[in-house]
Amino acid sequence: MEERTRKIVVAGVLGAIAALLGWTRLGLIPWFAGASLTIIHVPVIIGAVLEGPVVGVAIGFIFGIFSLIQASMPNGNLDPAFLNPLVSVLPRLLFGPIAWLVWRALQKWPTVGLLAAGVVGSLAHTALVLGIIGLLGIYPWPLLGAVAVANGPIEAVAAGLITLAVVAAWRQIEVGRRKGADL
Repeated sequence: MEERTRKIVVAGVLGAIAALLGWTRLGLIPWFAGASLTIIHVPVIIGAVLEGPVVGVAIGFIFGIFSLIQASMPNGNLDPAFLNPLVSVLPRLLFGPIAWLVWRALQKWPTVGLLAAGVVGSLAHTALVLGIIGLLGIYPWPLLGAVAVANGPIEAVAAGLITLAVVAAWRQIEVGRRKGADL
């Protein structure tokens, strides 16, 4: 029962962090041409790596519902694409388990595994959200491709580094000559 309680608490706390990053816009780093780089999805990746794919789905659900609610508010992100739960919720359920699979495959090499889980999880998030928007015909593919190229790699690197730092500190994993909280 203790493990289940921990998973629920981690999902709740990281879900709240994702919502806070979105609500306060601290998770949206201003970028060129009015676009923003996002790190709001990183708590989903961290939760999946720490506690498994079900926790990743739970945090992704919280993130997705928050995104849907925010898109429907007058002071929200004003992007009609995110009013569709196929865009705002569905992709957020899927990329956490993808990050977990990468971590599981590479956990023998923790530094590489954590970086890769963050990078691949972030790229999966970008591909899933933009792919669904494209498949639904909400925005044209060339525009989506430009967004993916401009934002995707930088968001992925940031997600990889944040995932490495947070999970290594939490699990006391040695990174270079530093371990745990020494990071």
